[in-house]
Amino acid sequence: MNIVLTVLEIVSPVFLLAAIGFTWVKVGFEYRIQFVTRLAMTLAVPALIFGALMKSEVDLVALGQLTMASVLAYGGIGLVGGVLLAVLRLDRRTYLAPFMFGNTGNLGLPLALFAFGQAGLERAVVVLAVSSILSFTLGIWLVAGRGSFLKILKEPIIGATLLGALFLWMGWETPTFLTNTIDLVGQMAIPLMLITLGVAVARLTPGRVGAAIGLSVVKLLVCAAIGWGVGLFFQLDEISFGVLVLQISTPVAVTAYLLAEKYGADAEAVAGFVVVSTLTSVAGLPLLLALLV
Repeated sequence: MNIVLTVLEIVSPVFLLAAIGFTWVKVGFEYRIQFVTRLAMTLAVPALIFGALMKSEVDLVALGQLTMASVLAYGGIGLVGGVLLAVLRLDRRTYLAPFMFGNTGNLGLPLALFAFGQAGLERAVVVLAVSSILSFTLGIWLVAGRGSFLKILKEPIIGATLLGALFLWMGWETPTFLTNTIDLVGQMAIPLMLITLGVAVARLTPGRVGAAIGLSVVKLLVCAAIGWGVGLFFQLDEISFGVLVLQISTPVAVTAYLLAEKYGADAEAVAGFVVVSTLTSVAGLPLLLALLV
């Protein structure tokens, strides 16, 4: 019961903030998605990731092993997802990146902390870093298509992730005044992303929701199974194993919508995938956690 309540407490703000965006559009107020997306992806999200990485305390002995396990797990999910989308004749450019990468930040980190304590949170940041690098390199390539390499290099989040990893590895910290500033800027990220999601939800068509329902259930099952198998293959310790499976199985990240909006994929379909997969996680993640904790 405690796990169910915790998941609900974490997921509820997602719907409340998205409802603000939904209502904002429905009452006729202006909302410039391009501006908000640029603000989030250029400033807020990079600050959020850099700050989280810099301040984390990770067991460096387990870091390399968990990193390799995460990369292999995402690779397996990508292969299965690519085959699935081909069979279902769904647009790979729209659906494959969201199918692969989950909400390892604003949902995965709190869940890992609740289930596995501070050690779980530290390991969850490692998976978040791997997910961020892959999502904003391979993920952008999948969404933007050919000629996206220069776009990848220009993404501020890539530099923020690599710099944060360097600070973590070397044990460096920015001065207090700068750390506080980074934290404040990073705190904008989640509200901006969720309100923008609500704007997209207001424009969804029912046809896209049907595909999102089936994909959301399959995504949860496939990701959990692959994460479980990879964890056993690498013989991860109990905490690392649980965090890997949990993080890999999180629902579609809100940033997937921002990428679709920025690079011209079907952003409304991705928004539906985000919402439906998050709803699915309300029932699915507590069941998964019951097996892991």
